[in-house]
Amino acid sequence: MRSILLVSLVCMFFSLTATAQKDAVSQEKVYTSVQHVPSFPGGIEAFYNFLAKNIVYPKTARDKNTQGKVIVTYIVEKDGRLTDVKVARGIGDGCDEEAVRVIKLSSPWKPGTQNGHTVRVAYAVPINFALSR
Repeated sequence: MRSILLVSLVCMFFSLTATAQKDAVSQEKVYTSVQHVPSFPGGIEAFYNFLAKNIVYPKTARDKNTQGKVIVTYIVEKDGRLTDVKVARGIGDGCDEEAVRVIKLSSPWKPGTQNGHTVRVAYAVPINFALSR
């Protein structure tokens, strides 16, 4: 009985610690303009190649001839992970979800810096969905 109680208390402690750490990170300042912007490994050309290789045009969007730009926003964390990925402007028919899915697949970025320190940076990227004729 005591061992079950001890295990429960230890689990609760780690759960509360993880929540506190997450809250501390989410309360840190998020920059929109920095001296050195975050970058995808390999640069912008590699990022475009990554998008082109991984995006699958949704069937519903193809069937309905849905085209346009989906603007996805996210935060590049101090360790390069992408968090808080969401659609700022969408076009529907599955394109919005596909854009978010692919951004979440991204490997960690080189984080942004301000005054020599790595910082959290808000980032937005337009993803174009266009059907060829």
